[in-house]
Amino acid sequence: MIEVAGLNVSFGRRPRVNHVVRGVDLVIAQGECFGLVGESGCGKSTILGAIAGRVKDWQGTISIAGVPVRPDRRELAQLRQQQIVFQDPFGSLHPRHTIGRILAEPLEIHGMDDRDGRIDRALDQVGLPRRFRFRYPHQLSGGQRQRVAIARALILDPQILLLDEPTSALDVSIQAEILNLLKDLREERRLTYLLVSHDMAVVTHLCDRIAVMQKGQFVEVATREAMVRGDLTHPYTRLLREGSLGYRPAASVAAE
Repeated sequence: MIEVAGLNVSFGRRPRVNHVVRGVDLVIAQGECFGLVGESGCGKSTILGAIAGRVKDWQGTISIAGVPVRPDRRELAQLRQQQIVFQDPFGSLHPRHTIGRILAEPLEIHGMDDRDGRIDRALDQVGLPRRFRFRYPHQLSGGQRQRVAIARALILDPQILLLDEPTSALDVSIQAEILNLLKDLREERRLTYLLVSHDMAVVTHLCDRIAVMQKGQFVEVATREAMVRGDLTHPYTRLLREGSLGYRPAASVAAE
């Protein structure tokens, strides 16, 4: 569903060029959830931006469902096929538009009919009452706002969701609800996910495979099972995994 080959992204001009992504290759099958994890500034969100069309200046090749995409141009059909869910559920929603207006906007852009019915069904899918379409973002909790953002992404019936730290701005208890919602939606609609996160626990919970990034490159690609077992080859991957386990008494570590 997503294929990336030799992706390079740089910002700035000589002599101060920042080479953010360095020769990344990536293949994601239909229905798969693939995670990108690494520290801030490693280039994971830049890869997501290039695939989404937000980063225009890149070299290499990107294909969506077998169709090559260009850095400087995206057709409406390509844009509709993949949708993005942003990190900040408040900043990504227009504060002066009702939820109904926010959900109607992509339908208008793509000329889709049955807008009221689609809005109601989208709210149903993310577990929000239909009456919420008359509310404004500031009248909703953080978790409810992120459900609206997911509904907006789903309303065009895409095949791919690009998830940019979708739970990092939420309380821990709400994070679990959103992750479980995303997991259920993926299974019901056979969606393909590309999830970006700095949280190893989040990507391990949701993803089938996980690419660990450092300084613009993949240092290791591991399955969920390998990540859980700790069957890893690169020191940086092991370091991230150990950090995600949190504090453990010395006695328990020695027992392992």
